[in-house]
Amino acid sequence: MAEIIGSLYGGIDTHKDIHVAAVIDHLGRFVQTRSCPTSTAGYEGLWDWMESLGAIAAIGIEGTGSYGAGVTRYLRGRGVVIKEVNRPNRQLRRQRGKNDAVDAEAAARAVLAGHAAGDPKTQDGIAESIRLYRLMLLTFRKEHTALINTLRNVLLTGPDSLRQQLEAMPSATLFRHCSRLRVGNNVSDPAEATRATLRTLARQINELDTQLKEIRTQLTCLVTEANPELISAKGVGVDSASILLVAAGDNPERLRNEASFAALCGVSPIEASSGKNSRHRLNRGGNRQANNALWRIAMSRVQTDPRTKEYVARKRSEGRTPRHILRCLKRFIAREIYRILTDPHPITSVEDLRPKRVALGMSMQVTANHCGVAQGTISRLERGINVNYDLARHYRTWLDQQSATITT
Repeated sequence: MAEIIGSLYGGIDTHKDIHVAAVIDHLGRFVQTRSCPTSTAGYEGLWDWMESLGAIAAIGIEGTGSYGAGVTRYLRGRGVVIKEVNRPNRQLRRQRGKNDAVDAEAAARAVLAGHAAGDPKTQDGIAESIRLYRLMLLTFRKEHTALINTLRNVLLTGPDSLRQQLEAMPSATLFRHCSRLRVGNNVSDPAEATRATLRTLARQINELDTQLKEIRTQLTCLVTEANPELISAKGVGVDSASILLVAAGDNPERLRNEASFAALCGVSPIEASSGKNSRHRLNRGGNRQANNALWRIAMSRVQTDPRTKEYVARKRSEGRTPRHILRCLKRFIAREIYRILTDPHPITSVEDLRPKRVALGMSMQVTANHCGVAQGTISRLERGINVNYDLARHYRTWLDQQSATITT
């Protein structure tokens, strides 16, 4: 092995049970490779080996959010600079073949060349908690839907008398009724087996309903705690806010600027110019859940926000297509969301609204009529379920005016 001069660069190809690491020098010359088990002792041995070779400038790791999460946390705790590596270089793979050592070396070369320049998520704060609660929510939601579909299919092919009795019921009534069905001992009879199946499925659906409500309540609390300004932005609900918080991670400062965040969400146009033709094409990469969240926010604003309606009308008068307008809106919203994620402003609490209204003897319907919204909107606002801070400011100002009138 040649004498090592200057900094070294590492790369780690991650797997479930074993990680493979490779080290190169600052000139790109291969130094050594080694594997380690995926345990704390394995990570310690791997880092001791790397340190024994020389000063490590940075390490590129594949799958920092999955198989590489453990080693990423360990190395970051030792003060190592970690870079996210997306995939091995395909041209190099065709030339040299594929094995774990080659992939680890390719990760190290990606860091040295600057191709792997992104910092991974820290996964050590409230955004990680939100990700886990979203994982539970989506898993239970899929299971809930599958159980409902199964119950209706069983009912569809069940005895005519049972189907005629239950098929026309609303969903909530149907599940409640099925959960109380009486089942005899002769389950070898298809009719009895049908009733037993419907009862079991309905009880599981009701149980999942309760769990989903608890998870969503906790998720709302986490999102509000993490970034109250985000949940208060126009068109941003709990689902959209949680997706965007998870996409940015616990260290949103790793995103260099708003253009970087737009690229992460797949709403930054990609240049596709050639010769005399200068054009941009739609970005179909990035985090597609975050892209969908921005789409939902844009569609909500198109329907409810006066400024957005004026913008859409102006663009239509210029001959822009609906798809082009929507892409522009998503890009603008990404810029706004980036500022909220990286530099959130303090938000005034809404907990004082209900006590003020009750003290003045104002009914919720009178308040809703004055604010020009539905009574349910005021109820959700006062309980902090669906907070609209523009509405809250208008509501509070009106209550203060009413209080001053009564005092005088």
